[in-house]
Amino acid sequence: MKHYVGTVGEVAESQPKIIEIDGISIGIIYKSGNYYAIRNTCPHKHGPICKGTVRGTMLPSNPQEYIYGMEEQVIACPWHGWEFDLETGKGFGNDRKLKKYSIEINDDEIYVEVKGKRKKKK
Repeated sequence: MKHYVGTVGEVAESQPKIIEIDGISIGIIYKSGNYYAIRNTCPHKHGPICKGTVRGTMLPSNPQEYIYGMEEQVIACPWHGWEFDLETGKGFGNDRKLKKYSIEINDDEIYVEVKGKRKKKK
């Protein structure tokens, strides 16, 4: 189900807007012309990932060589610094992944789709 979460003017660049839908804390992030909706829970130790910073990261390189890249494409958890790609949700140096939600902009209004909770089979 799609939920109205605000307008584009309410989401400042690099400043996640944290909202709650059906008891789930979700961060709306605007960076470099793109909007992202991610669960506000780091998959490492369940820290508030959206309270972290949006930045770049160190890229794989040769020994004694340091390459910084992916500027404005990475979110880092404020608790332990674990980093995740905003586009894919994938972690760097780990196999964890952020929970992402579909986001839609319609006439400057932001909508996030949160699917219903699955019922456990008996």
